[in-house]
Amino acid sequence: MLTQMGYAYTVDPAHIDEDAVKAKGSAALAEKLALLKARAVAERQTEPSLVIGADTVVVSRGQVMGKPADESEAAAMIKRLSGRWHRVVTGVALVEAPRGRHLISHETTAVQFAPMTEEEIWDYLSTGDSMDKAGAYGIQGRAGVHIPRIRGCYFNVMGLPLHRLHTMLGDMGYPPPL
Repeated sequence: MLTQMGYAYTVDPAHIDEDAVKAKGSAALAEKLALLKARAVAERQTEPSLVIGADTVVVSRGQVMGKPADESEAAAMIKRLSGRWHRVVTGVALVEAPRGRHLISHETTAVQFAPMTEEEIWDYLSTGDSMDKAGAYGIQGRAGVHIPRIRGCYFNVMGLPLHRLHTMLGDMGYPPPL
């Protein structure tokens, strides 16, 4: 998605323990995780750079759903989403290395899942696409056929709200690439 925006970048995973992080509310949690990730990577930089951290959580009926631990948990998550609306919240943090100046924000998108049969759920889970994704699905993969509509930013559901990021980069004084 950063390439789509015209940016050159390097991927450098933060490797933080997401399960140990607590916050009041889904937006606060997503923002806190994004900032922790960005700071962890910024601390390793030897050259001046801008680090982008992001974290996405899915919220269904007041419950925050992160990444499933196994296929059984993934099945329970998809069953919970089936036939209902839920929210996807992505926190985005920009951190300048080595200065530490930062900016944090988040984006929220409402997503509707169509009702899914048990067979459809297990068929989807057999793709392996549910693992390592908040709420056990990726809208850009096979799960997309079960999502009739969204309200908000599609890219947010993929994990990086492009317009929000573009605005934040401008607010930090980073012009778009030519």
